[in-house]
Amino acid sequence: MIRRPNQNRSIIVLVAPAFIFVLVFFVLPLIFLLSQSVLPGDGGFTLTGYADFFESRVSRIVYLRTLKIGLIVTGISVLMSYPAAFLLARMPARRRSFLMLLVILPLMTNAVARTFAWLIILGKRGMINQTLMSLGLVETPVRFMYTETAIVLGLTQLFLPLMVLPLVSAMENIPDDVLEAARSLGANRLTTFVRIVVPLSSDGLVLGATLVFTGSVTAFVTPAILGGSRLLMMSTLLRQKSVAIFDQQAAAVIAVVMILTTLAVNLLLRVGRVRQV
Repeated sequence: MIRRPNQNRSIIVLVAPAFIFVLVFFVLPLIFLLSQSVLPGDGGFTLTGYADFFESRVSRIVYLRTLKIGLIVTGISVLMSYPAAFLLARMPARRRSFLMLLVILPLMTNAVARTFAWLIILGKRGMINQTLMSLGLVETPVRFMYTETAIVLGLTQLFLPLMVLPLVSAMENIPDDVLEAARSLGANRLTTFVRIVVPLSSDGLVLGATLVFTGSVTAFVTPAILGGSRLLMMSTLLRQKSVAIFDQQAAAVIAVVMILTTLAVNLLLRVGRVRQV
């Protein structure tokens, strides 16, 4: 098919606004951030900022903690979302629409409000401690706040819908005939789910896992409230370097490390998907 010059111009005109938007608000800031991490104020290219980051014991602990929490939240979200998404995808349209609205509803509320709700649940005088003490199971309040467990709970509740939605979208495209054929050949429900549903919904899994992991390692409000100032994550450490210490190069290094980490996890997920297929 040969395109005429007028058609090519029309395509360029239509694509140009999106290209300019991505260039100005995404590519250029990334270039500026990268240059700030390797070009200190006195000029000259240097990687000492990255060397200082990985040589610092505090930075390594914070990075590993962030990576661990991000992977835990992503894993929990996958385990919880797959059965729910499968049931939602196989429901009648009217019932599915109502339940999908309930799934999306938390996304319509402010992240700060949702995180502060965990204070009422996990605090020293929160619902869990009050229940445990009233039942006589503990004599003093249990410390739930300012722990990694609290951060994991808050982030899972925050980003779980971002895993459910891509999985439901992917599973809706799986024909019922394929599942029926698997059962007719002797596969039970578990085998059908593992051997048929999971591979065919791998696109949704990659997208959802990327969104959840990226959101978990870059979230600021939830770790700051539920983790406090002592249990730092990469996002809170970045704020500390940028606002409290005014070390912009160190803050840029942290931001670049976060970006590269999320890209690496996404690449690993895609490689795993290709090998599975």
